[in-house]
Amino acid sequence: MDLALAPETLARWQFGITTVYHFLFVPLTISLAALTAGLETAWVRTQKEKYLRATKFWGKLFLINIAMGVVTGIVQEFQFGMNWSDYSRFVGDVFGAPLAFEALIAFFFESTFIGLWIFGWDKLPKKIHLACIWMVSIGTVLSAYFILAANSWMQHPVGYRINEERGRAELTDFWRVLTQDTALTQFFHTITAAFLVGGAFMVGIAAFHLARKKHVPVMRTSLRLGLITVVIAGMLTAVSGDLLGKVMFKQQPMKMAAAEALWDGEAPAPFSIFAYGDVDAGHNKVAVEIPGLLSFLANDDFSSYVPGINDVNKAEQEKFGPGDYRPNIPVAYWGFRWMIGFGMASFSLGMLGLWLTRKKFMLPAALRTGDDEVPNLVLFKNKTLSPKFARWYWIVALWTMGFPLIASSWGWIFTEMGRQPWVVYGVLRTSDAVSPGVSQGEVIASMTVFTLLYAILAVIEVKLLVKYVKAGPPELTESDLNPPTKIGGDHADADRPMAFSY
Repeated sequence: MDLALAPETLARWQFGITTVYHFLFVPLTISLAALTAGLETAWVRTQKEKYLRATKFWGKLFLINIAMGVVTGIVQEFQFGMNWSDYSRFVGDVFGAPLAFEALIAFFFESTFIGLWIFGWDKLPKKIHLACIWMVSIGTVLSAYFILAANSWMQHPVGYRINEERGRAELTDFWRVLTQDTALTQFFHTITAAFLVGGAFMVGIAAFHLARKKHVPVMRTSLRLGLITVVIAGMLTAVSGDLLGKVMFKQQPMKMAAAEALWDGEAPAPFSIFAYGDVDAGHNKVAVEIPGLLSFLANDDFSSYVPGINDVNKAEQEKFGPGDYRPNIPVAYWGFRWMIGFGMASFSLGMLGLWLTRKKFMLPAALRTGDDEVPNLVLFKNKTLSPKFARWYWIVALWTMGFPLIASSWGWIFTEMGRQPWVVYGVLRTSDAVSPGVSQGEVIASMTVFTLLYAILAVIEVKLLVKYVKAGPPELTESDLNPPTKIGGDHADADRPMAFSY
């Protein structure tokens, strides 16, 4: 390792580790909040107990997840002062504005209503209680939007000017920062991907219980809701990904050329299925391609020209001066494919699940290998599948819950790594953004502490989730089934202190 670059490299590793770890909780928080709100809406409208039990079950998992997300998210902001002080000094006037809105509007808005939802089960009328979880859901979406607007500014800086005298970027048009096409398309793609994560999570856990014939009414409903969510979110993720890709082709041609290992511009340009190349020589040794498809994805024209890595690198050298403006090509190329592959695998399995659980079929619940004599669990009427096939279905459904998380993680790795060597594209290089006074040893120490801490938190998170997933939906009490009709409660014990509902 080049000792001169060691603090920068280590700082990037630390930020990457903490960011990817934090982002494991973000999409699940966004989607579970909305799905829980949907289930509680179904209970308020129908008064069916299965919807209330499902609300409490998925709501509990949501609360565990959001608590861990908040804890790990706070660390992200610490790092701007620890390892990236020159970045904070240079772009703080611009980057700080959406982060402030995220904290003051979205986070506190979200936190207030989540407290009312947690402690208000036996104190609030059901419609007001329902409104609280919808406010929480709106808060998570607003929070995501402001964060993505800040990140989009790093991808495509707009609405600012450089104050040469003070040596920093200054905000001139906050509305443009919030509404530029990069922010809008990235938000659309991230939110749809979040629901792909939440839907697969719901499918996997519902499959776990149904395979053992436990909590059938609740889990049958959850399975179908999860499958529908996966399919709709999968289609919208593909659409939003196409829109975001077209924006990136125009704004960050190097990133998209690296994603396709397209070394030299072509017209028409092929879409790469598999490539192996020599980065130093700047060409592919092996390439399996679909002719013209990349041109269509970039410009809606199968014959259009798409610039390659070498072309863009030369253009940026002429614009910004000598240097290598290529990102890590293998990471960009394979990260892009892992993102698409795992995401579309989840969508495909969701389609299969919807087809298998339509009214003409039922799925046997046997999971024990070789036990073909286990009675069928009738999920849907008329026909059945072989127990052997059904066992594989449950197993695949369970493991599929991790696929969208892998896709989302690789998506962010591609998004951030593909922008290098820029931390703010075309404005500030990553090498100029690190804290000048932080030594290699200090970064190693903080990275070690954070990594160990996050490992401990991972064990806690998994144990809590496993514990409450295995426990299943709770049994309902009289106060659950008959909530108060006015704020504060109208039962005999309405004046007792508010208690955590779980």
